[in-house]
Amino acid sequence: MERIQTDILISGGGIAGMCAAAAFGSKGYNVICVDPMPDNAAAKPDLRTTAFLQPSKLVLEAAGLWDRLGPIAAPLQVMRIVDAGGETPEPRVIKDFDAADLSDAPFGWNFTNMAIRDVALARIKSLPNVDFRAGTSTQRITTRESEALVALSDGTKVSAKLLIGADGRNSPTRDAVGISVKTTRYGQKAIVFCVSHAAPHNNISTEVHRSGGPFTLVPLPDRDGKYMSAIVWMDHGPACAERMRLPDDEFAAAATERSARINGELTIEGPRAIWPIITQVAEHMSYERTALIAEAAHVVPPIGAQGLNMSLGDLRVLLEMAEKHPLGSREMLDAYEKARHPEVRLRATGIDMLNRASMAGAQGLRDMRSGLLNTFYAIGPIRKTLMKAGLGIK
Repeated sequence: MERIQTDILISGGGIAGMCAAAAFGSKGYNVICVDPMPDNAAAKPDLRTTAFLQPSKLVLEAAGLWDRLGPIAAPLQVMRIVDAGGETPEPRVIKDFDAADLSDAPFGWNFTNMAIRDVALARIKSLPNVDFRAGTSTQRITTRESEALVALSDGTKVSAKLLIGADGRNSPTRDAVGISVKTTRYGQKAIVFCVSHAAPHNNISTEVHRSGGPFTLVPLPDRDGKYMSAIVWMDHGPACAERMRLPDDEFAAAATERSARINGELTIEGPRAIWPIITQVAEHMSYERTALIAEAAHVVPPIGAQGLNMSLGDLRVLLEMAEKHPLGSREMLDAYEKARHPEVRLRATGIDMLNRASMAGAQGLRDMRSGLLNTFYAIGPIRKTLMKAGLGIK
């Protein structure tokens, strides 16, 4: 069995894992990143999109990714909240949160996951100190005070100063080191799809609240002369499963009605996908020679573009701690845990509360939600505080 030494081994080659490989590789560390998915998996359509918020841009710049991502971005200048919780799905409260109230930059930028992956993979391949191994997984993990020893499925045994678990909500790394998780299930799913629409989005990301969960329209760049948006439609699981069986024209009509026609008539562009909605937080985000990031550490409902931005928040803190302490040391990982885990738990709790409020089906609860939106928006300092909290700015 071949045995090699490296500074960092990253288990998981999704977007978070590749961003971590690019970031640490750009800092000069020797990195091996393994992903159980084969190379051809990247060619399969990923209908999901990711909105990177302002703080994430700094991490992407440090990783050498932003120069190629910036030109293909759809800026998110305004976050619009629409309450359509009356007797019919029509807007009764519309509130716009404009990034211009905080800075000259937009709230964030939206990309397709496929575009992010292509850019990250190109960056990784340009770094001679980063070894990306598709179709390879971690098999056995043993940690010591001085190293993490990992046996890979390709027969390699790796000795790493730091093992980063970026291997998803069912993380083998997390299981191997014995870190437990707390999982909350809502009986919800999300249908993810892309649409063209009659009216321009004007760089406005819109969450339409009624019952069952938010219906979110996130701007995409125009394509073939069409106005485009990515949609995340959250609702109770059985309702989502039933909608997935509808033909495109009936599904488009249902989506148009649920959107409160904010962007006019919607036309389905491409296939749909469905995903379960949970909140999940690991009991710890570190262990001996091991750090958990992204969905290995936390999963939240797709509200307010928090998911991957929380993951890049993990990466930002991990990079900072690597500069202050010996790589993979107890001091580094204790500092990472202390700086990051309480913030993750607090943010997950907040998103859980928002999701439960959005699920409200009783008319009285929907009216209360509408009244709170009006109240919070009307008070300037509270409005700006909420906007900063959403971005992760203190």
